[in-house]
Amino acid sequence: MTATNHPSAAAGIDLSDVEFWGRPPAQRQAAFATLRSRAEPAFFREPETPFPEPGPGYYALVRHADVVEASRNPEVFSSGRGATQIADLPVEFNEYFGSMINIDDPRHARLRRIVSRAFTPRMIKKFEDDVQRVAGQIVTDLLATGPCDFVEQVAARLPLTIICRMMGVPDSSYDMVLRNTNTILSGFDPDFVSEDLGEAVGQVLGAGQELGDLVTGLAAERAEHPGDDLVSALATANIDGEQLTTAELASFFILLVVAGNETTRNAISHSLALLTDYPEQRELLCSDFEARIGGAVEEIVRIASPVIFMRRTVTRDHSMNGHDYHEGDKAVLFYWSANRDETVFTHPEGFDITRSPNPHVGFGAPGPHFCLGAHLARREITVMLRELLTRVPGIRAAGPPDRLLSSFINGIKHLPCEFTT
Repeated sequence: MTATNHPSAAAGIDLSDVEFWGRPPAQRQAAFATLRSRAEPAFFREPETPFPEPGPGYYALVRHADVVEASRNPEVFSSGRGATQIADLPVEFNEYFGSMINIDDPRHARLRRIVSRAFTPRMIKKFEDDVQRVAGQIVTDLLATGPCDFVEQVAARLPLTIICRMMGVPDSSYDMVLRNTNTILSGFDPDFVSEDLGEAVGQVLGAGQELGDLVTGLAAERAEHPGDDLVSALATANIDGEQLTTAELASFFILLVVAGNETTRNAISHSLALLTDYPEQRELLCSDFEARIGGAVEEIVRIASPVIFMRRTVTRDHSMNGHDYHEGDKAVLFYWSANRDETVFTHPEGFDITRSPNPHVGFGAPGPHFCLGAHLARREITVMLRELLTRVPGIRAAGPPDRLLSSFINGIKHLPCEFTT
């Protein structure tokens, strides 16, 4: 089957068109609602890439039930051929930029076992204490600066600082890390990469190389002189005789700084926009912050869905929820759409911090690839909102968000904020 003769194409919906992702959110929401109402998953052509041979196309899994079931069945819906890109990329590219995201068991289980052991209770506690201190300083600086770009002055600073401190990255490298993570997750946005696809790939590879060189150098230093940081823990970890190779450590670092920085930054950015657009929800949260912040964070992550999709490849013929998939088929799991499924969430386009239950897939659906950093992300959002709403209670978005042009990351590049002191 091809996208050109599929009914979804006739309906004017093309998830592979760059222009689709530049449409207003309401238009994209309506398109996904149309796709969810279909009896069969829609099939699309693949996005344009600099590689000579386009792939055969992909099924868009847009319903909550499909995303969850596919995630729970990694033996059939494999990550090993690439998860963060719809197009088939060279194996080295996938491993370099995806680390554990782009591999399956047993290798995935081995890497996750080593990495998870490095996140000890003592280290997690240290991270949490750092979150409080860093968030407090960010708000102090905000009060001194006055109205500004909320993304640059607040949302981007907290996760970047925490990730770099976790890894033992020196302060002098923070700007480089931020610049390169922006490049890697730039999507189609010309503010970050060239509009020429070939040049853009070179820029992304260069960004990855610079981040990989940074952590490789740090690991060599820590092997001789271990410190109280995650690079030391990972570089010296020996779990049942297993250690991370230099290449595995570099790719995991890229995953951690990209995922841990970009996704939490965007969740925090979306939180200010949402609390501005829904003043009654803001008032509800502030009236009993500690009792309601847990639900508020989950609802922010549901609405924001910082990672829009992940791809899987079908390993064998398989039937799921009334549809037959065949070996080699590509299936793209649209978390952003699953989090708005009318059959699961009442009034899904609304922002409701009391929503319960809230089985969102904003951190990925249940399965081996559920976000390793979900706990830390929740902590960062919680602490940042507590500091802001306590010390800058009048802060609000002063204009609409400047959105990232990307089908992969639901990003906000800039968001003006205003408040009085």
